[in-house]
Amino acid sequence: MSEQKQQPLQVVKINENTYRIEDNGVRSLLFIGTEKALLVDTGFGASGSMKEEVEALTDKPVVLVNTHADGDHIGCNTQFETAYMHPAEMPYYYTTAKPDASVCPLWEGDVIDIGGRSFEVILIPGHTPGSIAILDREGRILISGDSVSETPVFMFGEVRSLNAYIASMEKLMKMQDMFDEIYPSHGPFPVAPAQIEKAHAAAIKLAADELEPQEPPFPIPAKMFSSDGASFFF
Repeated sequence: MSEQKQQPLQVVKINENTYRIEDNGVRSLLFIGTEKALLVDTGFGASGSMKEEVEALTDKPVVLVNTHADGDHIGCNTQFETAYMHPAEMPYYYTTAKPDASVCPLWEGDVIDIGGRSFEVILIPGHTPGSIAILDREGRILISGDSVSETPVFMFGEVRSLNAYIASMEKLMKMQDMFDEIYPSHGPFPVAPAQIEKAHAAAIKLAADELEPQEPPFPIPAKMFSSDGASFFF
């Protein structure tokens, strides 16, 4: 059977200074400030040049931040000089890629100022050890990576931790008055903050072995577990 043909990168304008770049089921996000631009993740890397797409949208210097190091989020990292991520993610990053770009740390509470817009780093381990969310306080937006989504969250494999994920959802639940929308990396866009509670409740049931396994919609070494609008591959 032949592999499914990859579609070219698709740029979708959110507003005058914000874009999502869709790459065959995963998305990157571009935020443009008065001094710099923030690029969140770089996709699969098989459907075109992320750098060329970004440069067509802005001439500002680009700060690349990875929400985590799964392969569909770091595919075009080598097109950029520097990639920023939480240090807890770096060991995993070097098992999934051999980057030419330098890797620099982002810590919990760090603020990325791009001129007129600032973004705060929030550590939310579970999906991977160094998964982060990024909070735009002024815009009242949470960028969630893979951790909050209306599509199933991958929670199988050595780097995943369901207990850490539950704790991270509890952390985000306490911050819900700070944002009105969630920008996820997969699936419907945007997502309501209530998805955090749904994910937390479903993860609690999964940890307690209260959910029935289902066959996933594509071949992976895991089962799918769903409850009340949230689901996991586990």
